[in-house]
Amino acid sequence: MTSRANNPLLQSWMEVKSGSDFPIQNIPFGIYSDSKAEHHACSAIGEYIIDLYELARNGYFEALTIPQEYFRSGSLNDLIGLGKPITNHLRERISELLQTTNNELQNHKELHFLVFKKQNEVKMLMPVKIGDYTDFYSSIDHATNVGTMFRDPANALLPNWKHLPVGYHGRASSICVSGHSFHRPKGQQKPADSELPVFGPSKLLDIELETAFIIGKSTKMGESVSTSNADEHIFGMVLFNDWSARDIQTWEYVPLGPFLAKNFASTISPWIITLEALEPFRTKGYTQEPKVLPYLEYNGERNLDIKLEVYLTPENGEDNKIAGSNYKYMYWTMEQQLAHHTINGCNINVGDMMASGTISGPDPSEYGSMLELTWKGTKPLKLKDGTERKFVNDNDTITLKGYCEKGSLRIGFGECKAKLLPAK
Repeated sequence: MTSRANNPLLQSWMEVKSGSDFPIQNIPFGIYSDSKAEHHACSAIGEYIIDLYELARNGYFEALTIPQEYFRSGSLNDLIGLGKPITNHLRERISELLQTTNNELQNHKELHFLVFKKQNEVKMLMPVKIGDYTDFYSSIDHATNVGTMFRDPANALLPNWKHLPVGYHGRASSICVSGHSFHRPKGQQKPADSELPVFGPSKLLDIELETAFIIGKSTKMGESVSTSNADEHIFGMVLFNDWSARDIQTWEYVPLGPFLAKNFASTISPWIITLEALEPFRTKGYTQEPKVLPYLEYNGERNLDIKLEVYLTPENGEDNKIAGSNYKYMYWTMEQQLAHHTINGCNINVGDMMASGTISGPDPSEYGSMLELTWKGTKPLKLKDGTERKFVNDNDTITLKGYCEKGSLRIGFGECKAKLLPAK
């Protein structure tokens, strides 16, 4: 069923500038703090956050019977865990309050200073408590590029790749919200001209342009989620940068896969964009050949047209757009990823996060990692200040952006930003 909050004709009495990520049709969810509020649930409209606790405290959500304490928790887990029948009604209620035809909140100007605050004047926090984190490897263009580099074009994809969504269990503790900084990781590397490994800071620190989806409905051990009911369990999406130390990764990943090369830091955007807000942007994905097994089959257009951008900013320098990709290039859908993840009876919990894997497109400008953009450092990127990058330098800031557009409707994700500091 299409949500009333998605109506592209809706207008808000709050100002929303052209090109904003947060029109009235978005209504994302997050957590913020400032000098007057600690860990309040919020949404967004234009340049402002909307304090949902203050709306609840003043009776605007009475008909929804949501406990007020769920709006001033350290995470959205309890709120999300109420289920989509309630959270969808909450989203529609927020939309209703913001519409030009509704005076309930519009005329109560004495509340506006409590409810609406400039996004750039508050601190956005981690939106959920992440119990478990899984990273997939589901972009066929990315997997083909990496396989071509490290094996050969004829064997770029391993035999299982087109039969199942490849993934691994990652580290949740080092996932941070946009705006953080972290130190260059250290570890073992095996230089090509050395017989033995060496230890030191990673020299090939990379980005991975990804998204992630957040679980909103738990399952019990032994249960499986089908592709047809997967969306009941997916609350929404965030942008995700899965930083990667390529030299550490190359030496350590045989035979068990990513470890220290991946678990030192990942960055997410602070706003969870609901799956319902993204529904108008469903699109067809790649044709899956050979035919997948029955539990991975699905009906309809289940991919999403999300435009993705990567910016690199040197210290005290200008932003440089270094890549642009699109989520529609994903070979395996979120629904297939979740169905595969649970087919063995693995239980999932509210707040669990599952990342897409690097999202690359077919054109070189659409590659989602510097490993690909510079083709293992052989084709350095030239920046506006005249310097070059093969991988990320100390004190560089990487920013991911994402948005959907259809006619005049634009739904954005905000920013996913982090700065790389020198190794400790």
